[in-house]
Amino acid sequence: MSHTTTQSETTIRPASAPRSTAFSVLVGVTSLVVLLQGLWAGLFIHEGKDYTESWVEVHARGADLAILLAFVATVVGVVKLRARRDLVVGSAALLVLLVLEAYLGGLIGDAASMTAIHIPLAMALMGLVVWLPLRARR
Repeated sequence: MSHTTTQSETTIRPASAPRSTAFSVLVGVTSLVVLLQGLWAGLFIHEGKDYTESWVEVHARGADLAILLAFVATVVGVVKLRARRDLVVGSAALLVLLVLEAYLGGLIGDAASMTAIHIPLAMALMGLVVWLPLRARR
């Protein structure tokens, strides 16, 4: 009796990459908060006018929340996804950039020229928070 192997039987499948639902949820919620940051900023940035303090406060608390979520996501990434260096580095970069962004945002009241750095960095952060959850799904 002979046995013939088929193409599907000899295909070697790579080991699946580690995943973490907690990491994915944390990064997803962080992404949502970063998206909302743009909305909230749009509610108080008006050329030639003073900022509306209530929306500035909402924007600042949103930054705090995004930083907290990114911190927890980074910890979860380090603990559960050690083998996924792309996700660990990506979430750590997100955390560092969010802290930098919040610091620069705090300087805008004293130096309006910081807006020229703050807003482009926000756009880069937007790209990162889109890339990170997509990468986590792989």
